[in-house]
Amino acid sequence: MKIPRALHNKLKQEFLRGKKGIVLYGPRQVGKTTLVNDILNKVGIKTLVLNADQRGPWWELFTSRELTKIKLLLAGYEALFIDEAQRIPEAGLSIKIILDNFSGIKVFITGSSSLDLASKINEPLTGRIYSYKLFPIAQQELLTINTPYELNSYLEERLVYGSYPEIFSLAGASSKTEYLKNLTGTYLYKDLLEFGDIRNSTRIHDLLKLLAFQVGNEVSLSELAASLELSRITVDRYIDLLEKSFIVFRLSGFSRNLRKEVTKMDKIYFYDTGVRNTVIGNFNLLKNRDDVGRLWENFLVMERMKRQEYTQTIYSHYFWRLTTGAELDLVEEREGKLFGFEFKYSAKTSKVPKSWVVTYPNASAQTVNRNNWLQFVAD
Repeated sequence: MKIPRALHNKLKQEFLRGKKGIVLYGPRQVGKTTLVNDILNKVGIKTLVLNADQRGPWWELFTSRELTKIKLLLAGYEALFIDEAQRIPEAGLSIKIILDNFSGIKVFITGSSSLDLASKINEPLTGRIYSYKLFPIAQQELLTINTPYELNSYLEERLVYGSYPEIFSLAGASSKTEYLKNLTGTYLYKDLLEFGDIRNSTRIHDLLKLLAFQVGNEVSLSELAASLELSRITVDRYIDLLEKSFIVFRLSGFSRNLRKEVTKMDKIYFYDTGVRNTVIGNFNLLKNRDDVGRLWENFLVMERMKRQEYTQTIYSHYFWRLTTGAELDLVEEREGKLFGFEFKYSAKTSKVPKSWVVTYPNASAQTVNRNNWLQFVAD
């Protein structure tokens, strides 16, 4: 099943303008290469495609950073597409030479890890690139081919098996489970282990498992360190590497006025609920689970992030909690205003914490539940 990607038209427009290079970040297997190839096929210009996962005769010419050799490589082409560019040493310097000296060449770059790629290209390419992120399939994208009724019908499947593109072409629980296990075993740690200088993936998997069980809760790095018999600094570094590999992301506590607002510990969510469930080995249906609320929270936070990123909304996300227990699952700051959200998997509506209203009288707050979740995550 072909699912239109929300970034397609935007990337195509920027590519045709060709004034800057385009970098597309995102986890492996989310469709970056497919999206770029689709754009290139529609544009129909002669493109040199370099797959950095597979070295070829082009490698020496590209990495030489010599103008004459790069001219030999690009002769006759109108565009350059570098896939998985994080695997090329000092890729940014070579790309800078191309953007500065070949005004007629359009450049597309993808990377499944910002571990190495960001440091390699951001500094030398400052002001020369547009950066975008591609995530697993968004509800906003599915809404272009499905009705709201259908999305509600498929909601349990999204919570259990996630939204990686391949999942939508697989039939049956066993094939979906097998795919996710292969994804986490083959691809999830690939860049992290290579660029993060981590020799033992077991520790990373153990850490991910602990994080998966704590989705929706504040995470204590000291407790994680004690459980894993690692230093707190090492655990913090591992989580940073997991973030840069697009496996998990952090949400910090929001605070402006009250000392009793909790801010010392972060919440940590997964980019995909299917990956989260794979890590803990639980693909049970919702009626047989005790973590539905945590799955729902992870799903909504991630889908909201997809929506805001794809609509190019400038925003910041936090959670909010007081030491008294009053809390909001998500606080969104945009356009100088605060918007609070409480998540309920049922159709129930929660009362807005009085302490939130008193402390932030100009802020809004609402419950996101089974009745209005689609409006929250999609335009």
